Amino acid sequence: MKHRRFFLATLVVAAIGLGFFAGFFMPRDDEFFALRKNFQIFGALYEELVSDYVDPLDPEKLLRSGIDAMLDDLDPYTVFFDEADNSDIDIITRGRYGGVGLNVGERDGRITVTSPIEGTSGYKQGVRTGDVITHIAGKATEKMTMTDVRNLMRGEPGTTVEITVAREGEPESLDFILTREEVKLKNVTYTGYVGEADGIGYVKLERFAREAGPEVRAAILELQKKGELKGLILDLRDNPGGLLDAAVEITQLFVPQGSMIVSTRGRQPQTHREYRSQVPPLVPDLPLVVLVNEYSASASEIVVGALQDLDRGVILGVPTFGKGLVQIVKPLPYNTSLKVTTSRYFTPSGRSIQAIDYGNHDGNAIGIADSLRRTFKTTAGRTVKDGRGIEPDVPETGGPVSELEKALRRRAAFFFFANHYAAEHPDLGADFEVTDATVDAFKHWLATQNFTYRTGAERAVEELSEDLTAAGYAEADDEVAALEKAILQEKNEDFERHASQLKARLRAEILARYFGEQAQIEASLTYDPQVRRAVTTLDDDSAYHRLLANR
Repeated sequence: MKHRRFFLATLVVAAIGLGFFAGFFMPRDDEFFALRKNFQIFGALYEELVSDYVDPLDPEKLLRSGIDAMLDDLDPYTVFFDEADNSDIDIITRGRYGGVGLNVGERDGRITVTSPIEGTSGYKQGVRTGDVITHIAGKATEKMTMTDVRNLMRGEPGTTVEITVAREGEPESLDFILTREEVKLKNVTYTGYVGEADGIGYVKLERFAREAGPEVRAAILELQKKGELKGLILDLRDNPGGLLDAAVEITQLFVPQGSMIVSTRGRQPQTHREYRSQVPPLVPDLPLVVLVNEYSASASEIVVGALQDLDRGVILGVPTFGKGLVQIVKPLPYNTSLKVTTSRYFTPSGRSIQAIDYGNHDGNAIGIADSLRRTFKTTAGRTVKDGRGIEPDVPETGGPVSELEKALRRRAAFFFFANHYAAEHPDLGADFEVTDATVDAFKHWLATQNFTYRTGAERAVEELSEDLTAAGYAEADDEVAALEKAILQEKNEDFERHASQLKARLRAEILARYFGEQAQIEASLTYDPQVRRAVTTLDDDSAYHRLLANR
């Protein structure tokens, strides 16, 4: 009976939803018949399984399985949020949530604080970057997923949660009772000059939540107050997007009033919209370089596509992600929600930047073929194409990364050594520089961690040795041994060969332990090849304008 009551309640709610859908979207008669027919089939099947299957079934879990299977055939951006997930909606739309203000992640298999958010309970009570969270609310984190951690840390503002952390240099665990509060995530995480003598400003935009537009405006005004702003670098790398309206607000800071920024088109008439700049630009003529990478997506691509099509700024980096689909969040019964794709967006020239075709609705996605890519023109007549995200005006990969540095990143070695360094050095000056002695200490610490790595050359020699052995060329063993010795010598010299890059990364990570995320970002700019290339581009006025001219 309990199951039947649950089923009837579900059926009533769904019937109301079906009536809402029919009343507002008015499908054709044949579509409405198919909806009604298949809903009745689904309802009957669901009731039979819950009531009569040989083993007891969880009605909610079974229904969720059906929802997940249905959504799997669509694009990955159409997502069902149950009541427990609904806090994610606030982060997407408002950039805020109820929590203790700790950014956490897995490092070497442990739940680790990657940065406390300034001004929050975790920050004020002394939780540090690098602290390993061993217990939350009395529960060991050893086998927790990141979802488990998030659910335990978040909650209603005003409530508390106890965490226990292990900190390098501390002989015993540390306990903190943290008060949950409304945590507001910053959209702009850094604003400053990149070499004040050049007058080149830099703004790092992490996300497009509701306040992103005002924050970027405030950042530009702040730069203008600090000095003569001659050029601006807007960093959208790793920015996954957010609200379309926020992207429009940011774009209109730079483009002429009345300019087309983006348009959307979907199945329903109300999705056919044009978004134009409604206000005079804040900085109409300020030279602008926008940094992008393969993780710049959605709202980031709206901004970048508009600026490129209107010849308003130089795009530098690697091609963007290619997400040209627009979602809206619709409330559903019992405090659940659906983030659903309703339309596609198009840049001012009319191009779609969507790189993947989900149109078959069979769970398979295919890339846009080169033969199907179309050509468009910017305002100045430059050629641009659709189907690959936004392709930069100035390709800049950031240069090769040594195999040593890649291996150190994979092991989070810079991160954990910074914890070790901070434990041994209670104080640090803001003018701190990494010396050869610091690098030697890093190498010694790595040895205590049994750090090893294999290079591509080592793997190639190993394969060669196996092939020679299989072919019976035993006399080649001496040559193989000589190769292995030469490679080992090269590896031993890697620390000296790549010393400048290693020192820069160590400095940024160590500064973060004492002065926070702002100091880390500022330090990282000094060795960022794409930022340096952007500064060079803005410093050469004639080259900058040639990039934006018809060619």
